[in-house]
Amino acid sequence: MATGALPGFRDVFPDALVRRRRIFAAWREVAARYGFEEYDGPPLEPVELYTRKSGEEIVEQLYRFVDRGERDVALRPEMTPTLARMVAQRAAQLKKPIRWFSLPQLFRYERQQRGRLREHFQLNMDIIGEAGPLADAEVIAAAVDIVRVLGFGPGDVRARISDRRVLAAALAAEHQVGPAELPAVLAALDKFERAPEAAAAALERTLGGGRQGRAGRLLDFFAGLADPGALLALEAAAPLRECLDALRAMGLGGFVEVDFRIVRGLAYYTGMVFELFDAARSLRAICGGGRYDDLLEQLGGVNLPCVGFGMGDVVLGELLGERDGPPRAEPAVGVFVAVVGEADRPFAIALAHALRERGVAVEYALKRQALGKQLELAASRGARAAVVLGPDERAAGEAVVRTLASGAERRVKITDLEKDYVF
Repeated sequence: MATGALPGFRDVFPDALVRRRRIFAAWREVAARYGFEEYDGPPLEPVELYTRKSGEEIVEQLYRFVDRGERDVALRPEMTPTLARMVAQRAAQLKKPIRWFSLPQLFRYERQQRGRLREHFQLNMDIIGEAGPLADAEVIAAAVDIVRVLGFGPGDVRARISDRRVLAAALAAEHQVGPAELPAVLAALDKFERAPEAAAAALERTLGGGRQGRAGRLLDFFAGLADPGALLALEAAAPLRECLDALRAMGLGGFVEVDFRIVRGLAYYTGMVFELFDAARSLRAICGGGRYDDLLEQLGGVNLPCVGFGMGDVVLGELLGERDGPPRAEPAVGVFVAVVGEADRPFAIALAHALRERGVAVEYALKRQALGKQLELAASRGARAAVVLGPDERAAGEAVVRTLASGAERRVKITDLEKDYVF
């Protein structure tokens, strides 16, 4: 009995794969422009690698099993732990800063919703071994340049940038939020924009005092973050200001806005954080990332600062779909070689292979068909031209080249077709 794909997984037909290839091409093009090297790792890792980074709560999201060697393993839900392990293996030999990118397929058993599936491909770009704000600017610029390569402008996509160090300084000075309370307060701020009541409840649990006490004052502080001016003037914001200056120097300032409500939900971020959104805010974040200077030491025992981001193919595909409509399969064939009779077939096969040697995409009928049926198949494949071989043409050392869009025909020497003829 025929069944569909598992929930949260995708059957990717050729037309949809055209869009994925376009996304992958943009990812690799920009990564190459910025001097990043591609790496990859195994899709199956020990569960411990992920719990060391994200705690036991991630276990519920894992595709997890015990293998035949009695190892507790999982399909990778993210790439950073693998990156940390790989960098730790060669940390002494690698020239810093390290610029690496990867395009892994990731798996998480999560609730499905628009823009979130249980598997997806994700671009990861990371700079390792550089703590200065120009590294932050590099990865933010790379993320912006990807959407630019895909044809989006500042009216379509916005990069919202913040810095946890600035928030920590302001919260300590104005609201006496110390290091012990800071993670919970930032987690509440992460909820504030999309679920203000949940953020308020979280603050009340952490700080007590109800809406009239510290929790209420912090909610007012959260609401005022829509205007970043005061915080941006703080001494702690100097790295952020330098990053913004670099982005403006690159000509990307029109894409960027400072928004201190962006904190990213993951506790391991230590400095600047950012997310890309569609301007209408109708979709989930296109990508997100930031600085995580302590994580490699926690995971791999190597003390190196890091900054990077992840950009998935699902939301990016949704954004392209909203603009361009359904994807369309590209023609797989440039030229179709057709025969008048079966005696012509061996010569057609030889010509088809010679054209393929030139790099031309060629198809021919794999069974006996009338010439009209062969030309119908050529048209259905989207071929630009049909090359017709018959007894008379072979005797003259020629073939008939028919341009399928116009129906125009011309006789061409077979030696020219095999050598350098442009269809």
